[in-house]
Amino acid sequence: MRRLALVGPSWPLRGGIARTTTDLAAALQSRGSLAGMFVPVRQYPSFMFPGASDTDPDACPRLDFAQACFGVFEPWTWPALAARLRALRPDAIVLPFWTAAWAPLEVFLTSRRIAPAVAIVHNPADHGAALPARRAARAVLSRCCAFLCHSRSVAAALRGAFPERPLTVHPLPPGCAPEGDREAARARLGLSPETVAVLCFGLIRPYKGIEVLLDAVARLPREAPVTLLLVGEPWGALGESIRARLRHSDLVGRVTARLEWVPESEVSEWFAAADVAALPYLSATGSAVAAQALGAGLPIVASAVGGLTDVVQDGANGILVSPGAPDELASALARLLDGGLRSRLARGSREASSRWTWDGYAAELEALVERALEGSAGGTERRSA
Repeated sequence: MRRLALVGPSWPLRGGIARTTTDLAAALQSRGSLAGMFVPVRQYPSFMFPGASDTDPDACPRLDFAQACFGVFEPWTWPALAARLRALRPDAIVLPFWTAAWAPLEVFLTSRRIAPAVAIVHNPADHGAALPARRAARAVLSRCCAFLCHSRSVAAALRGAFPERPLTVHPLPPGCAPEGDREAARARLGLSPETVAVLCFGLIRPYKGIEVLLDAVARLPREAPVTLLLVGEPWGALGESIRARLRHSDLVGRVTARLEWVPESEVSEWFAAADVAALPYLSATGSAVAAQALGAGLPIVASAVGGLTDVVQDGANGILVSPGAPDELASALARLLDGGLRSRLARGSREASSRWTWDGYAAELEALVERALEGSAGGTERRSA
């Protein structure tokens, strides 16, 4: 079995990348293929992170084998990291890629000729990336010998840029299903038994289309028993515009908002209270929140964009709508007032979540590394079922 070294964010950092990197490391360790894991002591300077903080000790488990030994923006710590990697003599280094902020470090590591690098490509470039960020992304990805990504849209971008390199597509597994007392959670939020609670969860950024969702809720008849649970930290100035929109008369009394980072210990309560998950994205490469919603057995109403179409099957576990179309989204929400439809789609979500596991994800990565190192499958693509 090939021995893999993993470099990426984990405890105590928060966010989907830290959580999924941690889950992958745990799966590789249990399979016996993890040579070592190296995580940052510090990630972003405060001026680069438009939220309150990038840490939350409860966001993901602390792995006792993870070595915290470098700073993402502290290049004087990088040679020691490279030395630790070299001492392991791994067959390959696995690097998650999602932002140009990590590009200088990853270019440094891949230029040390320690071992071939394989990228887990969450995003082929930052959302809304300008030319410098796109160039930084290419500088990293061009140094990688193979790619694992989570959607066909990302695979197409990688195939166009690097047509000869092995590639695997595997959706993000849902992880552990959030557990919570539904009745208690709804009581704390003041939700009546008849209310259909629509949960929109996660960091609030422009590409996520929150304004479209608010307009859709406002278009529903006043008597429609719908409450939007809007939960997440807005980045930058977006919070002020959302708070202003929530004060409009067409939304007053229809939205329960918590516009801040929610500690991991409280996440399960929001999913337990919800009947539907909403992902009104304007663009998407993938979504860790979609995986969470599937794991919680929630029907999903989502925009038909990017990686969302890989996990949300219209009519099977959710409803797909056009991006940026509040009338269409409102119509989908109205359809989900039907309890029978919600129950059928919820069964579909639970079935979908059972298809993808972290053990299977780790096995797919191991197979990709094997193909890349053998050099016998250049340019081929595998896609999980």
